[in-house]
Amino acid sequence: MDVRAKLAEIGLSLPVAAKPVAAYVPALRTGNLVFTAGQLPLVDGKIPATGKVGGTVSVDEAKEMARTCALNCLAAVETVADVNKIVKVVRVVGYVNGVAGFVSQPAVINGASELFLHIWGETGKHARSAIGVAELPLDAPVEVELTVEVAD
Repeated sequence: MDVRAKLAEIGLSLPVAAKPVAAYVPALRTGNLVFTAGQLPLVDGKIPATGKVGGTVSVDEAKEMARTCALNCLAAVETVADVNKIVKVVRVVGYVNGVAGFVSQPAVINGASELFLHIWGETGKHARSAIGVAELPLDAPVEVELTVEVAD
């Protein structure tokens, strides 16, 4: 599997992993599993839009940012394992900073899930949680964590 080639098919590329802003690592491998830290929708070190989904950020904008978070998750994986050795997307956890009463978290996190399905097809199907939160770091609208299985 050539992850970069699959990304290029839809006009995307794998970014450089963001440096941690606190006492953690971008990703950790234990056995054949890689767990990423939560990844924000950073593009060149900046979040394209801040605020709450359903308020200053639309669902479509947030879905696009969830896809960016997913790309950043893959970049984090790359710090401990070759992304081309991913054999299964195991779990995606998405956090959505929404206005009071916002209940479309799954629609937002589909931005991440659909990217993984594009890259890996059936192997990209995963367990998932889409959670609404009151706030996220840097006033980000969305944050995504990823767990993948990698080959030796």
